[in-house]
Amino acid sequence: MVSRPTMNDADSAAAVPRPRRLTEVFTLREFRALWSAEVVSILGDQLARVAFSVLVYERTSSAALSAAVYALTFLPALLGGALLGWVADRYPRRRVMIGSHLTRAALVMPMAWPGLPLPVLCALIVVLVLAGSPHSAAQGALLPEILRGDLLERGYAVRQVTGQLAQVAGFATGGALLALLSPHAALVMNAVTFVLSAAVLAYGVAPRPAPAPAAGAVRSWSGDIAAGAHTVFADPSRRTLAVVVWLAGTYIAPEGVAAPYAAQLGAGPVAVGLLLAAIPAGSVVGAIVFTRWVPQRTRERWMLPLAVAAGVPLMVSALAPSVAAITVLWALSGAAVAAALIQAQAGFVRRTPAEARGRATGLAAAGLIGAQGLGLLAAGLLAEWSSPAVAVAVTAAVASAGLAAVAMSRPARAL
Repeated sequence: MVSRPTMNDADSAAAVPRPRRLTEVFTLREFRALWSAEVVSILGDQLARVAFSVLVYERTSSAALSAAVYALTFLPALLGGALLGWVADRYPRRRVMIGSHLTRAALVMPMAWPGLPLPVLCALIVVLVLAGSPHSAAQGALLPEILRGDLLERGYAVRQVTGQLAQVAGFATGGALLALLSPHAALVMNAVTFVLSAAVLAYGVAPRPAPAPAAGAVRSWSGDIAAGAHTVFADPSRRTLAVVVWLAGTYIAPEGVAAPYAAQLGAGPVAVGLLLAAIPAGSVVGAIVFTRWVPQRTRERWMLPLAVAAGVPLMVSALAPSVAAITVLWALSGAAVAAALIQAQAGFVRRTPAEARGRATGLAAAGLIGAQGLGLLAAGLLAEWSSPAVAVAVTAAVASAGLAAVAMSRPARAL
């Protein structure tokens, strides 16, 4: 059995024995609670997304409106991460997470009313997603306090693997449940998952006081937002790691053109499914292999080279002749991206002061969502003007070139 780290400094990774297994993190009760609550919440969220899409399409017969409402389940997180991350630094983080879950449960319940006007439904969805931003910031800020040293990367890897699997399972079970239940009943189930997640956190996570503010800090909404931006951008190492995360996030762009790509190859729906699953599947393998068998110092050295190299399989895929070959290449890219992102995210939170972690991680998460959205949008526009294969190659080349420039910068060499 590997002994538990007892130091308070999360940066002292070298002094902490490296766990033999990825599952070592599950020996910690607080991580088990965070992980369980997150998985339950993801399953409920995916069920709700399917329910929203079906509900709106049933009421309007409009594919465009259905897609727009689906987008509303993602886009407000971009704003919420930047504007509401400060909540996780102002109040006890356990309380913020529990309050966020219970608030979202209360917001989902009115959506289950069959007569709710569509504009009100859309407004509630926006508020619902915004209410999740403080939870994400608090969870990200709390992880380094629970997972010391090398356990932090392993925790990120476990969350990466289970998050991908839970999303797939949520969509699959959501579709199956909606064959038996109405969308309104599915939304009630989503509210139940929020309450259950809150209960798991209340039982399994120890209460901690709110972080002490920095000396001389004047707390205000605008001041907290400005302080979060300063925390991310004023420090060269944090700024560099945030940019790495954002640029690497654009590598999901191929998913936005999977359907036209399959059509370009003369393939059908099965090919679309394979292409959509390739990058997530590769990320699962990459997360496990990189954190399970690669030492931490090696992971730190290879973070930027892997981030740059992740674009190469996507560029090569433009020349691949078959769906099978493209699937393999996209999976290789997903593995490299996951490895780089896990190390970059862990390095970012380690270098962020505890009293500012909520604001900083909230802003970094918002930037990642924005970068992913821009990558998907760019790929779609390029596919319209040229072809899906060219779109994938160009977006990957731009991201890889940007990451190469970052890798050659002075702050990157000092990481």
